[in-house]
Amino acid sequence: MHSNIKMSKEDLRKDKPNRDEYLVKPKIPLIVVLDNVTNSYNIGAFIRLADAFAIEKVIVCGALTISDKKMKKSSRNEAKWVCVEYSDSTTSSLQTLLDDGYSVYSVELCHESVDYTTVTYPAKSVLVLGNERKGVSEAALKLSRQQIHIPMFGMGNSLNVSTAGAIVLAKCTNQIRKNLQ
Repeated sequence: MHSNIKMSKEDLRKDKPNRDEYLVKPKIPLIVVLDNVTNSYNIGAFIRLADAFAIEKVIVCGALTISDKKMKKSSRNEAKWVCVEYSDSTTSSLQTLLDDGYSVYSVELCHESVDYTTVTYPAKSVLVLGNERKGVSEAALKLSRQQIHIPMFGMGNSLNVSTAGAIVLAKCTNQIRKNLQ
């Protein structure tokens, strides 16, 4: 018979690596590129997601003014466990990743976009998520292998960028993790 008692911190840590082991543990070969995402809370949320799914890194692109206090609050200080890079240019970062053999997928509703659940994500994938108001830039879309979207069944047309990222990241990382085993 299972108990409904919440797990303690010790229970949660039981099967996890210690700090030193985690830092050298191989990560899922998936990179999140934030294309001019400007909200510190959203950036922090992506850092927290990157830690949760143990992905390779987050690249924050664009000329940003980031509130360290807000970002640390939303990332819950998990930035120390995640590789976070900053870049002035989304397109140059994406071109470097393409040259390194990564496949780029932009999360953006377009005429050519497909349901994110129908895609087979290869190891070495990149997910591009865009600005809170403008979405993924045209230049980034042009460098993408495919534009993907989350089907919306309610009255709204979009989700918060970190919410959309969480949904797609869960599918993508689980698929890549299974294919690597």
